[in-house]
Amino acid sequence: MSRGPVRSPGAAGRPGGDGPAGAGAVAPPARSFAARWRGLRPGPRLVLGAAAAVVALNAALAGIETVTGGSGPGGPRSSSYATNGSGLAALARLLDDNGHPVTRLRTALDRRALDPATTVVLADVAGTTRAEAGALQRFVRAGGRLVVAGDGAGEIVRAVVGTRLAVAPGGPTSAAPLVAVPEVAGVDRVVADGLASFPATGAALAVLNGPGGILAVVAVLGSGRVVALADPTPWHNRRLGEADNAAFALRAVGEAGRPVAFAEAPHGYGPGTGFAAIPGEWRWALGVALAAVLTAMWARGRRLGPAEELDRALAPPRRAYVDAMASTLARTGQREQAMAPLQAAARHRLVRRAGLPVDVGTDELHRAAAAAGLSPDESAALVAPVVRDDQVVAAGRALARLEGAEP
Repeated sequence: MSRGPVRSPGAAGRPGGDGPAGAGAVAPPARSFAARWRGLRPGPRLVLGAAAAVVALNAALAGIETVTGGSGPGGPRSSSYATNGSGLAALARLLDDNGHPVTRLRTALDRRALDPATTVVLADVAGTTRAEAGALQRFVRAGGRLVVAGDGAGEIVRAVVGTRLAVAPGGPTSAAPLVAVPEVAGVDRVVADGLASFPATGAALAVLNGPGGILAVVAVLGSGRVVALADPTPWHNRRLGEADNAAFALRAVGEAGRPVAFAEAPHGYGPGTGFAAIPGEWRWALGVALAAVLTAMWARGRRLGPAEELDRALAPPRRAYVDAMASTLARTGQREQAMAPLQAAARHRLVRRAGLPVDVGTDELHRAAAAAGLSPDESAALVAPVVRDDQVVAAGRALARLEGAEP
């Protein structure tokens, strides 16, 4: 009875046991992440761990803020992006819901053409450059509407319109219209925190006043108008729904359908494309991660070569070489065959030094060895078969003497 092919035990149950590599061939197991981690040096492990911790912390904080809102809404003061109590996100939503298309200007005001059919809002902006002030002046003169509020309102109005508008700390917490102008039509009362007021308005027209001073003014330049609010809090998220604050905001930006552009570059929002669109903290985290990857690549990569020695490596002393050779030959047990090349080299040096022919006789060779300072044992070791340890050492010393080295 014939039998089938015999397999080694366990070959049938292994994947690839009958593959091209031969029966029973098994691929080596892949290294696990833990094994690779343990194989790293302490430095790369520290860098990679720090980068992972930064990324994980950012992700955790983002998740907490998404689920619970974090410690509260965020954003710069008086920014249309800000959803906290001092932001203007609610104002932007109010304008958009009432037919005013809202956009954000994230570049310098002099770097883009401002459409005179729009309203530009600058809230809590410390000031403008000379080029920006010139761009705003041309914008207003051509029919544009400019709304400024809070910090820098007086300086911006003076730079654009040319009228002196002083600002003083402290102002009204409740203000009412003084004159019938479109900016306050249908407005009875505006409430604020009383942070600032206009003690002197120059050529500007005061339109909202209350106990504590003037809250808002209007100035005309060419075909356009400028509305200035000393205290921006009536339009902040937490106060926009009080009294007639929302109605005043809708009147201040102009007729229905007029687009409104919030200047956001002064609040730290740059161009929102490319790398600049990534939040600052994430850019920092990505930089740390990139540094960690480069460090790991450098640590795992092939070096350019071994470290350079500080001192030049010197050849070992002749005595050490001879003793080491003698010990090696003693272990081989074939002294005569191993020593034949050494004897021939020593005889060649001796004959060349003495000026003798190559086929010189033994007696003349012994006389030349004595003249060269070799002992009788060393002289004999050059011509007689080497069979003992002392003869091996004697032959090596003879060669060392002939090379001019100390024995």
